Amino acid sequence: MTVVSSSGSPDTHPAAVALLIARWREDRAGTYQTWFLWNERLKNFRSIRRGLVEVVAEINAGTFGSAYKGSSLETVVGSIAEQRPMFKGADHAWLWKPKLRIPDIYESRGNQLAFARFLHACACCDTEPQVLEAIRALDRCQIKGLGPTAANLLYFLHPTITPPFNTAIVNGYNALTGARVKLGRWDEYLAMRQGILSLNARYRELLSNDLGAVAGLLFDIGSKRYAAPPLSDDAEAQASWRADLAKVRDEAVQADKSLATAREGDRTHTEVQGWLRDLGHALGFDVWIASNDVGRAYGGGRLGEGCLPALPTSLSSAPGADAIRLIDVVWLERGSGRVAAAFEVEHTTSIYSGIVRLLDLALGPAQEAAQGLFLVAPDAREDDVRSQLARPAFSRVADLNVRFLPYGALERHREAMARFGQGMRPIDALAKVL
Repeated sequence: MTVVSSSGSPDTHPAAVALLIARWREDRAGTYQTWFLWNERLKNFRSIRRGLVEVVAEINAGTFGSAYKGSSLETVVGSIAEQRPMFKGADHAWLWKPKLRIPDIYESRGNQLAFARFLHACACCDTEPQVLEAIRALDRCQIKGLGPTAANLLYFLHPTITPPFNTAIVNGYNALTGARVKLGRWDEYLAMRQGILSLNARYRELLSNDLGAVAGLLFDIGSKRYAAPPLSDDAEAQASWRADLAKVRDEAVQADKSLATAREGDRTHTEVQGWLRDLGHALGFDVWIASNDVGRAYGGGRLGEGCLPALPTSLSSAPGADAIRLIDVVWLERGSGRVAAAFEVEHTTSIYSGIVRLLDLALGPAQEAAQGLFLVAPDAREDDVRSQLARPAFSRVADLNVRFLPYGALERHREAMARFGQGMRPIDALAKVL
């Protein structure tokens, strides 16, 4: 039988695990390609961090409320849960269950404050010992129903220190290592975390410093997309596992509907960015394209062609510059570098993170851009946009006059605007006031 180390990581047949990881990385419908390499995943880190800071501020001010629904926490967790399938259902653990009185952070002021101290400590610290001490301090409070599900919040604060947590990840870890980690306890999570770090270190060249990669592997094993290598040296069992692995690879070559939908979303998102790029140039502006999108294929070339290679110093050196660089499209006045308009294209992705990036711009050094902030989305998402902007977490948005620009109107009128328009007037006439 295979010997399992104290950290839970397997001590035999590393070649089989390496083969599994290599096949998993190539799987076009696996979590590695559909989530870990997804550009929008990276865009969520800053917005989630900012949202957690807002949660702490509301708890400390006594305005957090006594329910999950409508709270600033729902806004943040909702943006995590939208990153499917990896975080599907991540919000369920946070729903108030009155018969069980869990998680007990809505009606107990003391527990709320302990939760706020935990989030504040993790948001402000940057070392592993500090993060682990914050976890242990929360665990000592013994808040009923508030267990390692909070690790999903920590992952977006410290992706190289704290792996995400859910049932599938635990099941995948147990299957791969032979461990018996149980759900719901911080000590079990910390033991699994140590094993995950060991696993990640052993196969580092195939994984990443970002623990989302190894967590994605465990998620796909726990979801039974992949079988873990057998925990024995039996030749027949090994051969059977390799046959199953090859079968998954062959199935992955076939068209996958969810992947096709995701790729269509990426294509449409890029297409709309291209419309705004070309329209901005035609209306007399310099154009900035999100730094992680400039290399995307568009119109026989690259999306970033003809656009600014760098933001003006007033923006690039400002607090929040990393978030501003990820805004989908920014129009700047030629010569002055003053921001005229900023656009966040939300095809299927979280509207929340787009709003936060616009706020980083509008409430920063370029506050003159406050009258040129636009959420660009399919016509059918107008209600989604309105409901997000109605959340208490975005109370400042009403003052900033963020407007909605529907795909349909943009597609119908962009050529006429480019031909006959100048400056901001055409786009102002087209956008809807929210």
